[in-house]
Amino acid sequence: MRINLSAFRFVVMDYEHNLTHIRVAGYVELNKFRHFFFCIMFVVYSLILCSNFTIVYLICVHKDLHKPMYTFIAALLLNCCVFSTTVYPKLLIDFLSEEQIISYSACLFQFFMFYCGSGSEFLLLAAMAYDRYVSICKPLRYAAIMKKKNIIVLLIFACLIPPLHISVLTILSSKAKICKFDLNGIFCNNTMYKLHCLRSKFLTIFGVVALVDLSILPMLFTVFTYTKIFIISYQSCKEFRRKAAETCFPHLLVLFSFSCLVFYDVIIARVDSDIPETLRFTMTLQMILYHPLFNPFIYGLKMKEISKYLKKILCRAKRTENV
Repeated sequence: MRINLSAFRFVVMDYEHNLTHIRVAGYVELNKFRHFFFCIMFVVYSLILCSNFTIVYLICVHKDLHKPMYTFIAALLLNCCVFSTTVYPKLLIDFLSEEQIISYSACLFQFFMFYCGSGSEFLLLAAMAYDRYVSICKPLRYAAIMKKKNIIVLLIFACLIPPLHISVLTILSSKAKICKFDLNGIFCNNTMYKLHCLRSKFLTIFGVVALVDLSILPMLFTVFTYTKIFIISYQSCKEFRRKAAETCFPHLLVLFSFSCLVFYDVIIARVDSDIPETLRFTMTLQMILYHPLFNPFIYGLKMKEISKYLKKILCRAKRTENV
């Protein structure tokens, strides 16, 4: 019986490629502060899940919150939980491990989920901007435009478009040959590209396309939409301007916060730069630390309808403690 040695060799090489382990080399002073880092990140991760799911629960339970804007907020907060779960569990494991490693296949999966969550967030923020534009600038047509069918289409669009883009980048990265085995970061983002022996031109070009489609265009659409809202509200009465500002300001804060995160990821993580390890580690932690907590804080305190129900929950908790 003849054996095709070339085919067998290819299968073995592909198997070894998938089992390749990468050393996560972005941690600083981990031996001294591993338990401190673990406790801080565990508390933050718990707060992220509890705060986001609490607001999602309130939106689901109370019928007066069953409106397009709150539906998009719930989707955004759920996406935030997925985004955090992509990074935090592996971080917690690394903090307690003697050796911080990850298989290349797991690294690719983390890369895929991280950027799918990022893209979905920008698209959801764009959908929320459009909802506010119709509500404020075309109130008589709001019910006809923002009906249930259209909301579902926008949600599906926000959930499916990012995976279609990021899957191409992930597949191309899985085929690339690896020459370096030290990841200069604490999770698999754009720094993963530096592991490749040679980055293909198509991978670079499609990465720019994905960045434009999933980040820049939705961000520009959101900014343009809110600018138009503020121009129209400026021409109206003072009460109308106040309501427009109260409604739009939280969304703009979230957009600004997440845009800073993406700006850091593109400029610092992807471009080669001589940044001290401690500063890089600190900035990367801030990137995943603040924003997931920022969303529920903004929507929980700044949105009157949601904050009203949050205050009721806190009052009940206090009464229970007193009893």
